Amino acid sequence: MKFLPISLLILALATAGALAYDPSPLQDICVATNDLESGVFVNGKFCKDPKQATADDFVFMELRNPGNTSNPLGSKVTQAFVHQFPGLNTLGISMARIDFAPGGLNPPHTHPRGTELLVVVEGTLLVGFVTSDQLNNTLFTKVLYKGDVFVFPIGLIHFQLNIGNTYALAFSGFSSQNPGLITIANAVFGAKAPISADVLTKAFQLDKKVVDHLEAQFWYDNN
Repeated sequence: MKFLPISLLILALATAGALAYDPSPLQDICVATNDLESGVFVNGKFCKDPKQATADDFVFMELRNPGNTSNPLGSKVTQAFVHQFPGLNTLGISMARIDFAPGGLNPPHTHPRGTELLVVVEGTLLVGFVTSDQLNNTLFTKVLYKGDVFVFPIGLIHFQLNIGNTYALAFSGFSSQNPGLITIANAVFGAKAPISADVLTKAFQLDKKVVDHLEAQFWYDNN
Protein backbone atom coordinates (compact mmCIF):
# COMPACT_ATOMS: atom_id res chain seq x y z
CA MET A 1 0.00 0.00 0.00
CA LYS A 2 1.39 3.38 -1.00
CA PHE A 3 1.21 6.42 1.27
CA LEU A 4 1.19 10.06 0.28
CA PRO A 5 4.38 12.00 1.01
CA ILE A 6 4.21 13.82 4.34
CA SER A 7 4.73 17.17 2.59
CA LEU A 8 1.66 16.57 0.44
CA LEU A 9 -0.43 15.69 3.49
CA ILE A 10 0.66 18.89 5.23
CA LEU A 11 -0.22 20.91 2.12
CA ALA A 12 -3.65 19.25 1.95
CA LEU A 13 -4.38 20.03 5.61
CA ALA A 14 -3.19 23.62 5.24
CA THR A 15 -5.37 24.11 2.16
CA ALA A 16 -8.41 22.69 3.94
CA GLY A 17 -7.80 25.04 6.86
CA ALA A 18 -7.44 28.03 4.58
CA LEU A 19 -10.72 27.26 2.82
CA ALA A 20 -12.66 26.73 6.05
CA TYR A 21 -14.35 29.75 7.61
CA ASP A 22 -17.20 30.80 9.87
CA PRO A 23 -19.97 32.88 8.26
CA SER A 24 -20.19 36.49 9.41
CA PRO A 25 -22.84 36.93 12.12
CA LEU A 26 -26.05 38.62 11.00
CA GLN A 27 -27.50 39.16 14.47
CA ASP A 28 -26.13 39.91 17.94
CA ILE A 29 -26.49 36.40 19.35
CA CYS A 30 -27.30 32.93 18.01
CA VAL A 31 -27.26 30.33 20.81
CA ALA A 32 -26.74 26.76 19.60
CA THR A 33 -29.40 24.17 20.41
CA ASN A 34 -29.78 20.44 19.87
CA ASP A 35 -33.57 20.73 20.20
CA LEU A 36 -34.77 20.93 16.62
CA GLU A 37 -38.29 21.79 17.77
CA SER A 38 -37.20 25.00 19.50
CA GLY A 39 -34.66 26.10 16.88
CA VAL A 40 -35.62 29.28 15.03
CA PHE A 41 -32.98 30.07 12.42
CA VAL A 42 -29.25 29.75 11.96
CA ASN A 43 -28.00 33.12 10.78
CA GLY A 44 -30.00 35.83 9.07
CA LYS A 45 -33.54 35.55 7.72
CA PHE A 46 -35.61 32.77 6.20
CA CYS A 47 -36.08 33.10 2.43
CA LYS A 48 -39.48 33.11 0.78
CA ASP A 49 -40.02 30.81 -2.17
CA PRO A 50 -38.23 32.60 -5.07
CA LYS A 51 -41.21 31.80 -7.30
CA GLN A 52 -43.36 33.98 -5.04
CA ALA A 53 -41.03 37.02 -5.16
CA THR A 54 -42.30 40.18 -6.85
CA ALA A 55 -40.77 43.50 -7.86
CA ASP A 56 -42.24 45.01 -4.69
CA ASP A 57 -39.83 42.90 -2.62
CA PHE A 58 -36.93 44.84 -4.12
CA VAL A 59 -38.08 48.41 -3.67
CA PHE A 60 -38.04 50.53 -0.48
CA MET A 61 -39.65 53.97 -0.57
CA GLU A 62 -39.22 55.24 2.99
CA LEU A 63 -35.90 56.98 2.27
CA ARG A 64 -37.70 59.55 0.12
CA ASN A 65 -39.41 60.98 3.21
CA PRO A 66 -37.62 63.52 5.48
CA GLY A 67 -37.05 62.30 9.02
CA ASN A 68 -38.50 64.11 12.02
CA THR A 69 -35.63 65.97 13.70
CA SER A 70 -37.77 67.47 16.49
CA ASN A 71 -36.04 65.54 19.25
CA PRO A 72 -33.24 66.15 21.80
CA LEU A 73 -30.53 65.14 19.30
CA GLY A 74 -31.88 67.14 16.38
CA SER A 75 -31.40 64.22 14.00
CA LYS A 76 -33.28 61.26 12.60
CA VAL A 77 -31.90 58.07 11.05
CA THR A 78 -34.21 56.16 8.72
CA GLN A 79 -32.86 52.64 8.27
CA ALA A 80 -33.16 50.48 5.18
CA PHE A 81 -31.75 47.32 6.77
CA VAL A 82 -33.01 43.82 6.08
CA HIS A 83 -35.62 44.17 8.87
CA GLN A 84 -37.24 47.05 7.00
CA PHE A 85 -36.28 45.99 3.46
CA PRO A 86 -36.55 42.18 3.11
CA GLY A 87 -35.22 42.18 -0.45
CA LEU A 88 -31.73 42.81 0.97
CA ASN A 89 -31.56 39.36 2.53
CA THR A 90 -28.25 37.57 1.70
CA LEU A 91 -27.03 40.51 -0.44
CA GLY A 92 -24.64 41.99 2.12
CA ILE A 93 -25.68 45.64 1.72
CA SER A 94 -28.05 48.17 3.29
CA MET A 95 -28.64 51.92 3.54
CA ALA A 96 -29.83 54.69 5.81
CA ARG A 97 -31.02 58.27 5.46
CA ILE A 98 -29.83 60.78 8.09
CA ASP A 99 -31.63 64.10 8.54
CA PHE A 100 -30.12 66.86 10.68
CA ALA A 101 -31.63 70.03 12.09
CA PRO A 102 -29.14 72.91 12.54
CA GLY A 103 -26.77 71.71 15.25
CA GLY A 104 -28.22 68.21 15.03
CA LEU A 105 -26.06 65.28 16.12
CA ASN A 106 -25.95 61.61 15.21
CA PRO A 107 -24.23 60.69 18.49
CA PRO A 108 -21.17 58.47 18.93
CA HIS A 109 -22.11 54.94 17.93
CA THR A 110 -20.74 51.85 16.24
CA HIS A 111 -21.93 49.30 13.70
CA PRO A 112 -20.50 45.94 14.85
CA ARG A 113 -21.15 44.17 11.55
CA GLY A 114 -20.63 46.75 8.81
CA THR A 115 -18.45 49.48 7.34
CA GLU A 116 -20.35 52.71 6.60
CA LEU A 117 -19.88 54.93 3.53
CA LEU A 118 -21.56 58.33 3.96
CA VAL A 119 -22.27 60.97 1.31
CA VAL A 120 -23.45 64.49 2.16
CA VAL A 121 -26.41 65.62 0.05
CA GLU A 122 -27.10 68.94 1.75
CA GLY A 123 -25.39 71.03 4.44
CA THR A 124 -22.09 70.85 6.29
CA LEU A 125 -21.17 68.01 8.63
CA LEU A 126 -18.35 67.49 11.10
CA VAL A 127 -17.70 63.75 11.12
CA GLY A 128 -15.14 61.50 12.72
CA PHE A 129 -14.22 58.09 14.04
CA VAL A 130 -11.94 56.84 16.81
CA THR A 131 -9.55 53.95 16.27
CA SER A 132 -9.00 51.06 18.66
CA ASP A 133 -6.18 51.02 21.21
CA GLN A 134 -3.95 49.57 18.47
CA LEU A 135 -3.59 53.18 17.28
CA ASN A 136 -4.00 54.75 20.74
CA ASN A 137 -7.67 55.68 20.22
CA THR A 138 -6.74 58.23 17.56
CA LEU A 139 -9.50 60.54 16.31
CA PHE A 140 -9.85 60.98 12.54
CA THR A 141 -12.17 63.91 11.81
CA LYS A 142 -13.15 66.03 8.82
CA VAL A 143 -15.61 68.74 7.82
CA LEU A 144 -17.72 67.54 4.90
CA TYR A 145 -19.64 69.58 2.35
CA LYS A 146 -22.26 68.73 -0.24
CA GLY A 147 -21.03 65.86 -2.42
CA ASP A 148 -18.25 64.78 -0.05
CA VAL A 149 -17.91 61.11 0.90
CA PHE A 150 -16.43 59.66 4.11
CA VAL A 151 -15.92 56.05 5.22
CA PHE A 152 -16.28 54.76 8.78
CA PRO A 153 -14.46 51.41 9.23
CA ILE A 154 -16.42 48.50 10.63
CA GLY A 155 -16.84 48.42 14.40
CA LEU A 156 -15.22 51.80 15.17
CA ILE A 157 -17.00 54.50 17.19
CA HIS A 158 -18.06 57.42 14.98
CA PHE A 159 -20.38 60.45 14.83
CA GLN A 160 -21.82 63.14 12.58
CA LEU A 161 -22.63 66.71 13.66
CA ASN A 162 -24.37 69.40 11.60
CA ILE A 163 -22.17 72.47 12.12
CA GLY A 164 -24.09 74.58 9.62
CA ASN A 165 -26.98 76.97 10.22
CA THR A 166 -29.29 75.09 7.88
CA TYR A 167 -30.81 71.65 7.50
CA ALA A 168 -28.41 68.88 6.46
CA LEU A 169 -28.99 65.53 4.77
CA ALA A 170 -26.77 62.51 4.25
CA PHE A 171 -27.15 58.97 2.97
CA SER A 172 -25.09 56.02 4.14
CA GLY A 173 -24.39 52.64 2.61
CA PHE A 174 -23.33 49.64 4.72
CA SER A 175 -21.40 46.47 3.94
CA SER A 176 -23.96 44.26 5.70
CA GLN A 177 -27.68 43.61 5.38
CA ASN A 178 -27.81 44.09 9.17
CA PRO A 179 -24.84 46.21 10.32
CA GLY A 180 -26.25 46.60 13.83
CA LEU A 181 -26.16 49.72 15.95
CA ILE A 182 -24.71 50.45 19.39
CA THR A 183 -25.19 54.05 20.53
CA ILE A 184 -22.51 54.48 23.17
CA ALA A 185 -24.33 56.64 25.73
CA ASN A 186 -27.55 54.62 25.42
CA ALA A 187 -25.73 51.31 25.80
CA VAL A 188 -23.59 52.36 28.76
CA PHE A 189 -25.99 54.48 30.79
CA GLY A 190 -29.31 53.17 29.49
CA ALA A 191 -28.62 49.43 29.56
CA LYS A 192 -31.44 47.13 30.61
CA ALA A 193 -30.75 45.99 33.32
CA PRO A 194 -28.52 48.89 34.45
CA ILE A 195 -24.78 48.35 34.60
CA SER A 196 -23.57 48.43 38.20
CA ALA A 197 -22.72 51.94 39.37
CA ASP A 198 -19.54 50.49 40.88
CA VAL A 199 -18.42 49.48 37.40
CA LEU A 200 -19.23 52.84 35.82
CA THR A 201 -17.73 55.00 38.58
CA LYS A 202 -14.39 53.24 38.17
CA ALA A 203 -14.50 52.98 34.39
CA PHE A 204 -15.33 56.66 33.84
CA GLN A 205 -13.69 58.01 37.02
CA LEU A 206 -16.94 59.70 38.00
CA ASP A 207 -18.66 60.35 41.31
CA LYS A 208 -21.48 57.88 41.99
CA LYS A 209 -24.00 60.74 42.10
CA VAL A 210 -23.05 61.66 38.53
CA VAL A 211 -23.44 58.04 37.40
CA ASP A 212 -26.80 57.77 39.15
CA HIS A 213 -27.91 60.98 37.42
CA LEU A 214 -26.81 59.73 34.01
CA GLU A 215 -28.49 56.37 34.46
CA ALA A 216 -31.71 58.13 35.44
CA GLN A 217 -31.84 60.08 32.19
CA PHE A 218 -34.02 59.18 29.21
CA TRP A 219 -31.55 58.27 26.46
CA TYR A 220 -33.26 59.17 23.20
CA ASP A 221 -32.87 56.81 20.23
CA ASN A 222 -32.88 58.72 16.92
CA ASN A 223 -33.37 55.56 14.84
